[in-house]
Amino acid sequence: MTGIDLGSRTVKIVAVQDGAIIRQAVYDTISFYRNYAKIVQGQLVLERTGLGLDGNDIIATGYGKITAPLAGGRLLPEIQAHVWGAKYQTGESDFILLDIGGQDSKVICVRQGRAVDFLTNDRCAAGSGRYLENMAQIIGMDLDVLGDHYLEPVALASTCAIFSETEIISRIVEGCSDKSLAAGINHALYMRLAPMLKKLAGPKVLLAGGGAANRALRYFIEKDLHIEAVPLPFAQINGALGCCAWGIEQMYKERV
Repeated sequence: MTGIDLGSRTVKIVAVQDGAIIRQAVYDTISFYRNYAKIVQGQLVLERTGLGLDGNDIIATGYGKITAPLAGGRLLPEIQAHVWGAKYQTGESDFILLDIGGQDSKVICVRQGRAVDFLTNDRCAAGSGRYLENMAQIIGMDLDVLGDHYLEPVALASTCAIFSETEIISRIVEGCSDKSLAAGINHALYMRLAPMLKKLAGPKVLLAGGGAANRALRYFIEKDLHIEAVPLPFAQINGALGCCAWGIEQMYKERV
């Protein structure tokens, strides 16, 4: 079974066989569509041979699935895909899932294995991985290093990803250290996600998406909300993995 998460920044492909991940790959979204996909008669057709997908059942989710129906595959809504992925990875059925994507973030309340409510900040990229990428580039810091800083955060008031760049530049001119700027960027991300996390409160937050690697974000969540924040083992490919888990379940139901 193969799952594909057609994300706004990256495309994730995961293959699962006998309960184990046998293949995973991450592609830049623009390069993926240029090299491996095209629209034919209103359907999204993938270059299966080039992607190593020959003979595989395919389930797809993500932004790209709304472009056109996937030829030779089935589609799964993002919320369901991420819930299935988190359940598959942890075996848990009651949790809050925070998915930090390239251009938006989602908070999903899961009870007894089902999504009962969710919130998203899809109106602005300031609460997403794209924000962290842009800010890291501005201060000249590797994204992984930026995610380590949480002490003495500089206050950043702007709620817009574009205007935040101007504010960062102003703080650099004022002489703020890179570590404090990085901590401030991480705290600003948390503050944009906090209202959603507080509204859908739970005993534990599972983190998915590329932003799950941000250690400072986990620190701010635990310090402010007094709940455990745990990144999923395969956080970045959670949506694609959820497609596999859902597809395997459907295949089993169809056989019985």
